[in-house]
Amino acid sequence: MRITCWAASSKKTLPIWQTDMPKSDQGVSNDRYQLIPRTLIFLTRGESVLLLKGAPHKRIWANRYNGVGGHIERGEDAYSAARRELLEETGLIPNDLWLVGTVIVDTGEQTGIGLYVMKGSCAEGQARPSEEGELEWVQFPEILEKDLVEDLPVLLPRVIKQKMSDPPFAARYYYDAGEKLVVEFCN
Repeated sequence: MRITCWAASSKKTLPIWQTDMPKSDQGVSNDRYQLIPRTLIFLTRGESVLLLKGAPHKRIWANRYNGVGGHIERGEDAYSAARRELLEETGLIPNDLWLVGTVIVDTGEQTGIGLYVMKGSCAEGQARPSEEGELEWVQFPEILEKDLVEDLPVLLPRVIKQKMSDPPFAARYYYDAGEKLVVEFCN
């Protein structure tokens, strides 16, 4: 049985569907491979992309450039988490934001990372720094000159080329026997 109700989002009203399906039908089990959901967001402005240079005190990626993003919290979908992370880490509200791809990061452990890669544009507004690090609009031709997180030299050109009408890509990251990151795009 489906019951339609309505919930207000930040810009429009969206339908919510409810069914009689119990949680047990989801097949969740602690002995199955699990993913921690995260977002990774790249905002563009003209021929530049906003990158975050990790703060020197950060445990991972200190002083290295990456997109903006973070964990998806309980009760959030990937889009609302991306908007929240953008606001928290940059103070910016994008003109548009869409899913450009998904990445499964196999860490070699029982738990991996499920990464929702988003792209958007932001025509105006001043990015404000946060405790995460310094923000910088980097011109497309200068991206590879920066000290990027390991996957960005492969991932970022693909994200930048992605149009809203393109289907999202699917990728898998894993580590080889020498602990080197391997990036595979499935499409």
